[in-house]
This record gives sequence, structure tokens and C-alpha cells, in this order.
Amino acid sequence: MDPAIGQFIPLILIFVIFYFFLIRPQQRKAKEHKKMVEELKRGDKIVTTGGILGTVERIIDNEKIEVKISDDVVVEILRTNGVQGLITNKVEIKK
Repeated sequence: MDPAIGQFIPLILIFVIFYFFLIRPQQRKAKEHKKMVEELKRGDKIVTTGGILGTVERIIDNEKIEVKISDDVVVEILRTNGVQGLITNKVEIKK
């Protein structure tokens, strides 16, 4: 075996470890979040990235939704960046 190739084996192993422990789980989480945001519908209870709890009132287009956060208070937020997760019947936040 060539000594030059032997020097690259630790770098290759580090990359493989980073891929399986950091990159791949992050990609999976991003894919799940995108699917959750695309499936939002009227009446879903959500948590915004700012930590505000609300109910989806109206889906404006593919980019924005209206969220009711209190009586007579409706805010417009971005779908992709504004929604952190759904609130299920349990107290958990589904991310």
C-alpha cells in the first residue's frame, strides 16, 4: 500500500463519520419539516419559530399562512421559516 494513501484513510473515516452522524440526520429532519409545512391545513395548531402558539386560519399561497394567536388577532407568517412544528393532542411539539 502506498504511504500517501495511508495518510488519507483517517480523513476519509472522519468524513464518513460526519456524514452518518451529522449530515444525514439533518437532511432527514429538513425533509420531514418540509413535508409537515406542505401538509398544513386550516385548523391545525402550530408553534411558530418565535414560540407563539396559534391556529392556522387561512392558507394564502405556497409561501404564507394566516395564524390566529388570540381572539381578534390574526398574523401572517411565512410557511417555510415561520412554522416550527405542529401541536398534537398531547403536550408534545412535533418537529
